[in-house]
Amino acid sequence: MNRTLIAVLAFAAWSAAMFGTGWAWRGDRADGAEARQQASASAAVVEQVNQTRAEEQSNALLLADIGAKHEEDRAAAPAVADAVVADVRSGDLRLRDGWASCETQRLSDAAAAAGERDAAAERRADFAGAVVRAGRDADDQLRACQAVIAADRAETP
Repeated sequence: MNRTLIAVLAFAAWSAAMFGTGWAWRGDRADGAEARQQASASAAVVEQVNQTRAEEQSNALLLADIGAKHEEDRAAAPAVADAVVADVRSGDLRLRDGWASCETQRLSDAAAAAGERDAAAERRADFAGAVVRAGRDADDQLRACQAVIAADRAETP
């Protein structure tokens, strides 16, 4: 074979090998850049997930505090109603005359026995305590619901 032909073939083989090496090196660099982009995106996702978890935990603690306060109010409600009953019975608390309109049937019972009148007064005190308790329970429930809504809206951007 001719030396020139061998040199041309060697040069062509060398060029092909260099082209293949360059192509592989370029592919490796592209893979490295893509891997860095994926790692950066993954880090951003992890940070977002951690931030979301922290917000959820904060909201859960806030709602737990609201729930605990509501339960404390519910536990204190019977004491308030009992205090109203005791105050009405002892005379420290007097009900308005408008309250008597709830007992119109008693107004016509002028001839009722003294014991029955005392029982009616006792029932009236018990009823006043029940009304106060129902109002207090409703107020506590409403306050807790409003606190939950306020907490939810405060967290919403």
